[in-house]
Amino acid sequence: MREKVEAALEKVKPMLKADGGDVELVDVDDESGIVKVRLTGACSGCPMAGLTLKHGIEEVLLREVDGVKEVVAV
Repeated sequence: MREKVEAALEKVKPMLKADGGDVELVDVDDESGIVKVRLTGACSGCPMAGLTLKHGIEEVLLREVDGVKEVVAV
């Protein structure tokens, strides 16, 4: 599942990089379906980071990768 998550994140990265941010994959728990990511660059301190995480990154991963249940920032 990790490889599929990494591929899906590559689809999100251009949007984040356009605003000076990025995302890195920290961990994928195959059993629970929880994906942990770290928002970096401008995203790390942005007040909209929560929306980016849930309505951007999480929506893409839920749609693209079977087994993903939730995406959390660490």
